[in-house]
Amino acid sequence: MRKIDDLANLESESNSSAGFHLDSIKGTNRELLSIQDLSVAFPSDDDVFLAANKVNLTVEVGDVVGLVGESGSGKSITCRSIIRLVPRPGEIVSGSIMFKGRDLVGLSASELRKLRSSEISMIFQDPTNCLNPVFTIGQELIAILSQFGGISRSDARRRGVELFERVGIPDAKRRMSSYPHELSGGQRQRVMIAFAIANHPSLLLADEPTTALDVTIQDQILRLLLELRSEIGMSIILVSHDMGVIAHTCTKIAVMYGGHIVESGSVQKVLKHPQHPYTQALLSAVPRLARNSNGSTLAAIMGSPPDLSALPRGCPFGPRCKFVTETCSEISMHLDQVEPGHWSACPFIRKR
Repeated sequence: MRKIDDLANLESESNSSAGFHLDSIKGTNRELLSIQDLSVAFPSDDDVFLAANKVNLTVEVGDVVGLVGESGSGKSITCRSIIRLVPRPGEIVSGSIMFKGRDLVGLSASELRKLRSSEISMIFQDPTNCLNPVFTIGQELIAILSQFGGISRSDARRRGVELFERVGIPDAKRRMSSYPHELSGGQRQRVMIAFAIANHPSLLLADEPTTALDVTIQDQILRLLLELRSEIGMSIILVSHDMGVIAHTCTKIAVMYGGHIVESGSVQKVLKHPQHPYTQALLSAVPRLARNSNGSTLAAIMGSPPDLSALPRGCPFGPRCKFVTETCSEISMHLDQVEPGHWSACPFIRKR
C-alpha cells in the first residue's frame, strides 16, 4: 500500500507523472458516461439484495475516476454493469447508463459485442482467469485485432507486436508465441492491457489491475495506464481498495459502501476534506510516515463490512460509525453538494 503524506500535491503529481496535461482535455467539458440511479439486484434466500444501490456517477473525457471501498462495497458490480456483464443471477433492475448519448441498458447482444470490442474495454482482477491456456497470447491478440479491428491477420500480427512493445513486454515478437503460464504476473497484466487498448477505446474499466503484484510492478502498471490515457485520450475508471493508489493516480474519486456511493468529488477535495465518516475512517487507516515513525498504530474501522442482504435502515455505515445517532436511520443516502465539485451522503458531519 502506498503512503499518503502530501495531499496538497496529489492531482498535480498524478497528472505530471505521465506527462499528461489535463487542461487540454478539461477544456472540452464533454460528458462521456453518466450513470443515473443504477441498481443491481441478486436473489437471496428470502428476498433480493442490491449490490449496487441507486448509484450515480459521471465520467468526463480524460477523467481518471477512482472507485474505492472495502470488498463487497459494489465497485466491481458497478463496472460490470457498464458493459452489461453482471454475473447471473444478478441483473440491472433500475437506472440508466448513458454513454455518448446512448443508454447501454437497452442495447441488444450484437450492439453490446460491438461496444465491448471498440468503445469500452475492461481489465479484470485476475488476468490468469481471462487468458485461454490453450492459445498463445499472440493468437488471442491477433483474433481481437482481425475480428474487431477490421485488419488482415498479417497486419494484426505486426500491430500485436507493436502493442506488446508499447505496454513494456520484453522481446515482444518472441513473446507472441508464449502461452499464459510462461509469463510472470506482471507480464500477464500487461498482456491484458494490450488486449484492452487494442482498438483504442474511449473508456477503460480497470478492476484492481495491480492486485497480487509487488509494489514496483504496481507502480509500473499504473504509470503505463496514465501514459496510455494521454496517448489515446481515453477515460479510466480505476477500481481499488487502496487509497494510496487512488490518491496518486486519479483525478476524481467515488467512495462506495454497502452498494451506495457515500462521497464523491475531486481527489484533492475528498481526501483533504472528507465529508463522510466512512471516508474519514478509510483515510485514518492509511499508513503515514510521520504517524508510524512515532510508533503509533494504524486506526482500524470497528466492526465488519455489511451483509448486503440485511442492511440497516438509512445509512449502511451506521453500525460502524462513531458519530451514529438515531436520526441516521432516516437518511436517504442522496448525495448533497458540500461545495462545488464535492458531494456527500452524510447530512450531519458538517454540523459536528
